[in-house]
Amino acid sequence: MQALAAAVRIVAVLMVAMGLLWVGQGLGLIHWPASSFMLDERPWAVRGALLAVAGIGLWVAGGRLVRR
Repeated sequence: MQALAAAVRIVAVLMVAMGLLWVGQGLGLIHWPASSFMLDERPWAVRGALLAVAGIGLWVAGGRLVRR
């Protein structure tokens, strides 16, 4: 059960990190990679925010999995 919880938390952290990257690219704050189609595209900021929130939710669910 501990291994599953650790795997869930790793995925959650990756989701939050990727979501924040998408938000930064969508808002034009992060220009990496320079040829990305996501730069200055607001829909990607929204999608990134949703992905980050889902990652936080997964983190919380993973914490509850450990307690059971």
